[in-house]
Amino acid sequence: MQWKTADYTGWGRALRARGTLARPERVPALADALTARGPAIGNRRSYGDAALNSGGAAVEMTRMDRLLSFDPDTGGLEVEAGATLGEILRLFAPRGWMPAVLPGTGFATVGGAIANDVHGKNHHNAGSFGQHVQAVTLMTDSGPREVTPERDPALFRATMGGLGQTGAILSARLQLRPTPGQRMRVVETRIPHFDAFIAALDASEAEFAVGWVDATAKRKRLGRGILEEGTLAEGGRPGPARRAKSIPFDAPGLLLSAPVVKLFNRWYRWRVPDTGRKRTRPLEEFFFPLDALHDWNRLYGKRGFHQFQCIVPKDAAPALKEILAAIAKSGVASPLAVLKRMGPGRAGHLSFPMEGYTLAVDVPAQRRKLPALHARLQDMVRDAGGRLYLAKDGLAGPETVAAMYPELDAWRAEIAKADPDGQMTTDLVRRLHLRSAA
Repeated sequence: MQWKTADYTGWGRALRARGTLARPERVPALADALTARGPAIGNRRSYGDAALNSGGAAVEMTRMDRLLSFDPDTGGLEVEAGATLGEILRLFAPRGWMPAVLPGTGFATVGGAIANDVHGKNHHNAGSFGQHVQAVTLMTDSGPREVTPERDPALFRATMGGLGQTGAILSARLQLRPTPGQRMRVVETRIPHFDAFIAALDASEAEFAVGWVDATAKRKRLGRGILEEGTLAEGGRPGPARRAKSIPFDAPGLLLSAPVVKLFNRWYRWRVPDTGRKRTRPLEEFFFPLDALHDWNRLYGKRGFHQFQCIVPKDAAPALKEILAAIAKSGVASPLAVLKRMGPGRAGHLSFPMEGYTLAVDVPAQRRKLPALHARLQDMVRDAGGRLYLAKDGLAGPETVAAMYPELDAWRAEIAKADPDGQMTTDLVRRLHLRSAA
């Protein structure tokens, strides 16, 4: 196994690192690589600096992606941390099983999904990814150690959503959920404004629900968009497998200028007629719509982008409306803006979810007003009793984030025992002073 000095980024490409990377394929090579004392990272689908270690070493786990065992009667799957959720869906949906929780990209690894305790379009009834993990195996100096919620509850909670700070995740035992087929019946409804969107999310009885929001609309049209509700359906995959396309170069800044974004949003919303639309889609196209375009992050140009994702409690929906209004007024948003209803499910001390509503908006990094806007937005989220998603963050400050995560001290206590020398520390952990008070 060789170490390679490289420049690398998270998915947003706005924050960068230079350091040495190793890509082990077997447990002995992983053990050797970890002696270099750096964090384990996955496919770097986190948007900011959660998987970066500037000036140091990092161990990329993507080659450790083997399926270790599967029980077809119970849906129990043991898999190495580098396996991607999209590949698990592709392999097991034809057999009647699928991951219980899927984020917005199939390129996320199992280890990354655990480290960020990811959520999906069914969080309001299925909770977070970590709640469907039966055990996780960490690579320690003395060898692999299996951690379970029954035997090691505190360490298990510190690992779920723990940003990889308890040690390199070697493998995990997952509880898959049954699926009747490889299809999703989708109902799309045009929503006129924010209040109607919240009402529609609250009234929805669909297992999967997600909203696209026009983050440029203002006043009476603020928060207008499209609600997608999905139901798993019987049958094989409809149509041939899609062939992903690639973005061959960094797009010019004009592509995401305010007039172009407004024009695109208007077209995107009017695709769905007033009466709504029903259609059947393959599972991966519903769960991972942007994966059909490899390297879509290059659409934001060579300077990349940031994503602002927050969640506020259910009774703070008016505050979320004010947050969206501030974004719309600033004119910095891209066409990618998502609104979802969340349930209370969370598996770890630093897990993002709470019962309420989450808003995610992509913003090109070259917008000069972005740092000041972000500072204002994070204060609004904190004052509303909400929090920012660390898997997406690249701009927050340590004091604000500490106020958003009341279990931070309990997490710190477990991390101090699991990694006393700080060998797993990443750029995000340093920036936000997560392992010690600012």
